[in-house]
Amino acid sequence: MDAKDARRAAHPVFCTIVPPHLLDKLAQADNPAVAAPAKRTLIADASLRTERRLNTVIGLPAFGGAAEEPNRTIHDAQRRTSLPGKVVRREGDEPGQDATVNRAYAGLGATFELFLSAFGRNSIDGEGLPLLATVHYDENYGNAFWNGEQMVFGDGDGEIFLDFTLPVDVIGHELAHGVTQYTANLDYFGQSGALNESMSDVFGSLIKQYALGQTADRADWLIGAGLFAPDVQGVALRSMKAPGTAYDDDVLGKDPQPATMDDYVRTGRDNGGVHINSGIPNHAFYLVATALGGNAWERAGKIWYETLAGGELDSQAQFKDFARLSVAKAVSLFGEGEESQALLKAWSQVGVPTA
Repeated sequence: MDAKDARRAAHPVFCTIVPPHLLDKLAQADNPAVAAPAKRTLIADASLRTERRLNTVIGLPAFGGAAEEPNRTIHDAQRRTSLPGKVVRREGDEPGQDATVNRAYAGLGATFELFLSAFGRNSIDGEGLPLLATVHYDENYGNAFWNGEQMVFGDGDGEIFLDFTLPVDVIGHELAHGVTQYTANLDYFGQSGALNESMSDVFGSLIKQYALGQTADRADWLIGAGLFAPDVQGVALRSMKAPGTAYDDDVLGKDPQPATMDDYVRTGRDNGGVHINSGIPNHAFYLVATALGGNAWERAGKIWYETLAGGELDSQAQFKDFARLSVAKAVSLFGEGEESQALLKAWSQVGVPTA
């Protein structure tokens, strides 16, 4: 069994865009319109995580021989939980009346295009894997997730979260979990899990920037901007530019993400804080991308992608392992120059050693 086959046999994980600690906070809210959907979402997510663990023996789906074009299918769960649901749009179909379906279709396409155009990757598995998504999942479901095989989007509760197809970076984030699954297959716990989450934030942000034609200095570096309902005191789920500042709300609480290792959070919750400590490598990427300038996917993004997909990153990699390999990858891609210097400086600023 070669490295690619070994990774195909690896165990996919259940990854959500909204972290459990945030849903826990919402479930304790005094307002039943906020607490009830959060509790329902937590229960659904717990069940799905259990189902994913039970089904990992199946392994990852394989697909090969496809042309370098997207192959998208959007399903409608019709507010039920049976997946994938009713097919409502296939590749090449004209847009319909359901804006959520159209956004999901466009978001899958934007993700496919970024990986192919910027990194030469044909879909998330590199071999043209069809892209599947389900919208209108469950009642007031406040999350979006990658279950190892497909994307799923909730409609939100209208009180805290709006439709999860609204931010294209949320779509890109979840599909990028599939790219990680098919490459380094980073363990979803502790620092390797935080790297897993960070990879999805990095590529989710790059997909948004690519779709909008934004250079690094014009990007907002927010993950999930536009997802919160109008009364929520916050701009997004996470900020790569300034981790810990994305929201500060009476109901949600304050964004707990650290920007440096000085504030690294040690916890047994959320798989060892994978959604929290991802702020550290997120911030490192922001520092590199803005230091290099221009289109972030061309140099910073290429270094991150090649480090993830290059075959040298262990599934249990720690921050320092990724940092060290990223510097080496910068040198191999661009030589001894401003790219590797930007990497060294950024990792030093967030307190992660590269030696």
